[in-house]
Amino acid sequence: MVVLLTMVVLVGLGEHLAERFLPLYLVALGGGALSVGLLNGLDNLLSALYSFPGGYLSDRLGHKRALAVFNLVAIAGYSIVILFPYWQAAIAGSLLFISWSALSLPATMDLVSESLPSAKRTMGVSMHSLVRRIPMALGPVLGGVLISLYGERGGIRLAFAAAIGLGFASLLLQQRFLSDVQRPERNPIGNPLRALSLMSPALRNLLTSDILIRFCEQIPYAFVVLWAVELNGISPIQFGILSAIEMATAVLVYIPVAYLADRSTKKPYVAATFGFFTLFPLLLMVSHTFWALVLAFVVRGLKEFGEPTRKALIMDLAPEGKKAGTFGVYYLVRDVLVSVAAFGGALLWDASATAAIFPGPGLGQLLRPFFERLASPTTNLLAASLFGLGGTAYFLLFGRDLEPDQLDPNC
Repeated sequence: MVVLLTMVVLVGLGEHLAERFLPLYLVALGGGALSVGLLNGLDNLLSALYSFPGGYLSDRLGHKRALAVFNLVAIAGYSIVILFPYWQAAIAGSLLFISWSALSLPATMDLVSESLPSAKRTMGVSMHSLVRRIPMALGPVLGGVLISLYGERGGIRLAFAAAIGLGFASLLLQQRFLSDVQRPERNPIGNPLRALSLMSPALRNLLTSDILIRFCEQIPYAFVVLWAVELNGISPIQFGILSAIEMATAVLVYIPVAYLADRSTKKPYVAATFGFFTLFPLLLMVSHTFWALVLAFVVRGLKEFGEPTRKALIMDLAPEGKKAGTFGVYYLVRDVLVSVAAFGGALLWDASATAAIFPGPGLGQLLRPFFERLASPTTNLLAASLFGLGGTAYFLLFGRDLEPDQLDPNC
């Protein structure tokens, strides 16, 4: 577990040194709003698609060799960004380093499961989630310093160079101290359509509301840094501090809420989380100073209020003996659909994106004037909150929890 958590810090720090600022880098290289929307859409889509091969490779190779493969893939992506200073190359490199989190999660959870007794696995997963937030908080601050010292292009390339060094350090650590454990053969669900058909109505309602909430999150996600830095004059260092405040808020609420939710029904905590998702774009829209953005990012951190509870509710509602497959197909369906929102965020943010997406006559000729009149940062943020409001209302009306007599009396 010590090796695992150290690896999470090293790789995560490398990832988050530059990842939050990548939209700035794309714009600096001439990519425009379309490239930012493309990056965010690919992030969501590939995170969904990579989860299945990640689990397959972990089972096929063992977590030690699988993690080595995933590290090398991420390092290759960082190298492409450094060697080729074009926004198209940055997108191509991101296809590789974006894969780390989605590919490695099954192997990481497998390692936690094998390293700890069953009575301590929940806390092990919680510690993994908490430790992940250390580099998520620290990385943007260090990345902001590099950008302030060396500019958007030079600073971000230096951040990716540091990510390569941290990736190799993690690789050496895990190969030296981790060992694969022999285990019996497993028989997981191989067909995602079959896993989807086994979902209960309650779980499908949770999935529907979750998709709407993720539309709310992802429509403005990649443009938050542009709102703060380019439109409101926040420095890269200040934006790094805002990201650290977000992560610190999440850490403070993570375990206490999970502790309480395990001893009562989960629906109120999940509904509160959805409410914070909905509130953030509205607060961001009226935040034009650093201190106003501090409040907005505290609310953004509070979106973690019931995230562990939501994941636990998925497992509660999944059929016995099929929980892992059901969990995987839940994320596959959700993230594939939500990738559309990430792409669409560019259309709502900047009218220049419409000409690239609808270049010709026909449908493009009909839709382009509409988006050119509609597109603005305010439209993007308002649309996000409307999706959040819909998702929250749907969950309040149709979301279900375990009945009181189904709760574990020993919690």
